Amino acid sequence: MFQNNLHRVLFLKLIALSSFYLLTGLNQSLIAGDLKIITFNEEITPELGIPVAYAPARKIITPLYARGVVLLSDERPVVLCAVDAIGIGNEGYDTWRAKLAEAAQTTADRVAVHSLHQHDAPRFDFATEKIMEQQGLGGKRYDNEYTRQCIQKVASAIKSKWDAPQTITHLGIGKAKVEKVASNRRLLGENGKVRLMRWSKSKSPEAIKAPEGTIDPFLRSLCFWNQDHPIAVLSYYATHPQSYYGQGDVNYEFTGMAREARNKAQPGTLNVYFNGAAGNIAAGKYNNGSKKMRPVLASRIESAMEKAFENQKVEEVTSADLNWKTELTALPVSTHLNPEALLAIVNDHKKNVRERSSAAFKLVWYRRASAGHQIPITCLHLKSAAILHLPGELFIEYQLQAQKLAPDKTVFMAAYGDYGPGYICTEIAYSQGGYESSPRASRVAPEVESVLMKVIEKLVTSTPQRHQSKP
Repeated sequence: MFQNNLHRVLFLKLIALSSFYLLTGLNQSLIAGDLKIITFNEEITPELGIPVAYAPARKIITPLYARGVVLLSDERPVVLCAVDAIGIGNEGYDTWRAKLAEAAQTTADRVAVHSLHQHDAPRFDFATEKIMEQQGLGGKRYDNEYTRQCIQKVASAIKSKWDAPQTITHLGIGKAKVEKVASNRRLLGENGKVRLMRWSKSKSPEAIKAPEGTIDPFLRSLCFWNQDHPIAVLSYYATHPQSYYGQGDVNYEFTGMAREARNKAQPGTLNVYFNGAAGNIAAGKYNNGSKKMRPVLASRIESAMEKAFENQKVEEVTSADLNWKTELTALPVSTHLNPEALLAIVNDHKKNVRERSSAAFKLVWYRRASAGHQIPITCLHLKSAAILHLPGELFIEYQLQAQKLAPDKTVFMAAYGDYGPGYICTEIAYSQGGYESSPRASRVAPEVESVLMKVIEKLVTSTPQRHQSKP
């Protein structure tokens, strides 16, 4: 009786899967247990003159990319995408996810898009740019047409691979310590207040001499294998990626250099890098801002990527091992945001472009969050791996606590999802001073910690319900 029922369930599952993939146009239909992958890697380098971070692009040092994977199982497809951008916020974030979901024939809640936060890379936010255009300041900080082109390129890249997914037979999980890159930016005094900010670069003897502080020193990697061939390696590490920046010299910074070095070392394997909870983490203890330090920092990241790959634990994996969990979450709005005051700054022609653009960005976030907008916070479970996807410039404490909550798993974290909230600090940090918790930087209230930690705990510790694809 049990065997008959089991056969019946498997038969119905095969019928459902066959119907789904016939309808979606995937020629290589999955059999029960199959896990497949589509990789994509699209160049999105801006033309000269397009705004990037703090200045118009004046020179292209390296190309920029949006790359990632689509995972195909007996659930709806999952998309993981990393973009060489300083930030993707508000409507920009929504549109990236919606269009990639359409290309991958899935739903937007199963798409994770993250910027890598390089400071000589573009910003994406349709709503903020619309306000700037209304002020006659279009193209000064954002470029919506360029944004649409980037999204379309990536969506088309996914569609072009749709008929030729590769089979995943094994999953590898690796870990290695990164030497002399990350350090905590916030140095506290005896009174518990921030006494010194240690930025992405530092020449201060005191800042250099001070301990690294609270960081996560480990780079973690997730490798998808087809038998003995590594198809894609996803690396996760938490640090601001800046060595020097701000003049419009477009580049993917030292984390990008490490990523590309691994691509050259592994022909036929796509290396994807995700930035972790690096809101209060940067290279300031080890970086003096000189040009010679960029390749030095890159080599240290690359070394950890190589070691994580070499020491990975590899095990068989099937579609039954993939689970996706989503928690739609409303983040508490900071009380310092005053919509009337922000609108006045936007309309004030005596203010400079940066001030007016910043006010417009805050106004967009305020309106969305106050209206109850919820950000999807998600977790991909694969065997013993749990990959969390979080918004904003998240503090490292969230990443470390997530790992403690699930000691039997390898917890990965990608932050810098929706850039709208800005810095997401711990509750105590809002009383300690420093840049990150200031009204200039953070658009959420101190109770954000309790909100997010409940969500994170639920995502990493619960066993998700599996939602099979339906014809």
